[in-house]
Formats: sequence, C-alpha cells, structure tokens
Amino acid sequence: MNEKTGLKKMQSSLKLVDCIIEVHDARIPLSGRNPLFQETLGIKPHLLVLNKMDLADLKEKQKILGRLNKEGVKNVIFTNCLKDENIKQIVPTVTELIESGYRYHRGENLEYCIMVIGVPNVGKSSLINSLRRQHLKKGKASRVGGDPGITRAVMSKIQVCERPLMFLLDTPGVLAPRIPDVETGLKLATCGTILDHLVGEDIIADYLLFSLNKQQQFRYVEHYDLGEACDDIGSVLKRIAIKLKKIHKVKVLTGTGDVNVIQPNYSAAAYDFIRSFRNGLLGQVMFDTAILEEPQENTVLPPE
Repeated sequence: MNEKTGLKKMQSSLKLVDCIIEVHDARIPLSGRNPLFQETLGIKPHLLVLNKMDLADLKEKQKILGRLNKEGVKNVIFTNCLKDENIKQIVPTVTELIESGYRYHRGENLEYCIMVIGVPNVGKSSLINSLRRQHLKKGKASRVGGDPGITRAVMSKIQVCERPLMFLLDTPGVLAPRIPDVETGLKLATCGTILDHLVGEDIIADYLLFSLNKQQQFRYVEHYDLGEACDDIGSVLKRIAIKLKKIHKVKVLTGTGDVNVIQPNYSAAAYDFIRSFRNGLLGQVMFDTAILEEPQENTVLPPE
C-alpha cells in the first residue's frame, strides 16, 4: 500500500475516531516521524507513545520531552509493550484527552474509538496486544511481525477496554518517502523501520558499530569476545564470523584452475550483529543525541 492510499483510508475513518495514538521508536524519538500524519489527521487529540524504551538510553529523557513539547507534542508516554511497561497509563491519558477536548460532545455514547498510527515496525500491533492483555486479559489481537509492514488488515476494530468501552483501529504503518538526510535513513534502517535490503546489511552494520563506539556502548565487545573495541567493520565482522563458525567455501580462479578457499561469511556476521542489537543484547542506545545537542530555534506554536 502506498503512502497516499494509507493516509486517505485513515482520513476517511477520522469521523469515527476520538483520539490518535502515534507509536514511534524510543531510540529515534526525534527522527523519522511522518510529518504528513499531523497535516492529514488534523486536530484530533494526539498521544505519542515512544515504544521499545527498554532498548533506548534515556539519560536525556527530559531534553527529549522538552524538544517534543516545542514541536507541539505535549502528551508522551514511554513504553515497553512486550513487557507491558507503562501500558496502564495509556487508557486514562486517552480518556482525559478526549474528555477535555473542546470538540467532545458525544452525549450518551460513551464508546471511544482510537486510531493507532506510526512508521513500520515500531510496535503498533504490540501496543494493541499489550492493551488487550492489560484490560481484557486476552492475547494477540494483531499479528506482529519483525519486518516493516507486516500488519496488513486495514482498519480492523479491536476492543482494548471495557470501562470505558474503547476500541482501536489498527492501520498499517506509513513511512514518509522523504527522508531528509542519509543519517536519518541509517537510523531508521538500524532500528528496523526500513527493510534491510533497501540499505544493505553491510552499511547498517557499519553505522551500528560507529554509533555504539560513539556512545561508548561497548557491550558488543563482551558479547562476541572481541577483547577490545574496534572501529573497522570488516575486522569486527570477520571476528564475529569466526566466533560463530559462519564460514563458506568460495571458488577462486588461479593459474592452475579453480581452488576452493574457506572465507568468513561477512553477510551472516552482519545479520547476527544487527539482530543481536535489535534484540537488546548489545546495550541501550540513543540515536538522536546529536539533535538534542543542537541549538533550538524558537518555535511559535499555534494556539490550542
């Protein structure tokens, strides 16, 4: 589904919706959020859920909240949907947002409808499943996939709470086709919101190593028994491949014919390095540290 179709479908459902929950990755709180969401979906009450908080280095949490506040995002909850952390805050926050909204005049109809949006693979389905576990003690309502865009059933209506009666519409994630710079693209790819093959696992692995070293997050050294930190991705992948016994035979042409040479499987090593990071085995990171350190322009917010 292309971006415009997805946004059109969301827009057509807006008359049913009382509040928008935007889910995003806590490791990139200021990068990659789709600006078209706000333009298309207008002035509905809005809650930003920064998921995967367990994978994020949140030492600068107050700075992140301050920056988002200046961008007009005032309601933010950090979550870990897989372990239901902070999920209990969501329904009360959404209820308060709806009931304090000046457009709320639903009279006797105390049925709330929520729309979940966000770029791919940030945990939209995990959030729905987590809310369901919390409020109805039921399991999986939405299929969850580790690849961007696995949730394909558009506008399925899923009950997540009985009091107040609350439903969620789950929509496929929509990623802005316009990524403003290369580094934003690399951040998104490393967090898994863009399919790996579109960027290349070797490039993602290189950016990941650069980021881990820059943030002095050296858990990868211990995880792979490397002995010391290293900034050469070729050397790191070679050692990972040897440790994991990821080797393959390659035919090499010589003057006397073909010779089979055993070489480290760099692709398999890169795959393992990236997956280990995404599974939280290489420590917590914050990819938006540089943005937080930038001087901020004074943004004039529209009146509420």
